[in-house]
Amino acid sequence: TGLFLAMHYTWDIATAFTSVAHICRDVNYGWLIRNMHANGASFFFICIYLHIGRGLYYGSYLYKETWNTG
Repeated sequence: TGLFLAMHYTWDIATAFTSVAHICRDVNYGWLIRNMHANGASFFFICIYLHIGRGLYYGSYLYKETWNTG
């Protein structure tokens, strides 16, 4: 979804807000793509948070093999 949003987004400070409004109003299903992207990003960060929390709970940061494998 990020690739589709990047096709219509402009990074310039003067036109960034209007490009987001353009995505939501003028692009076919732009509002849906934007919402899917936001929800997917939130889900990704929840998964990262749970993954780090699991590692802290089980104490896997103490194992040298874990750090050596990257």
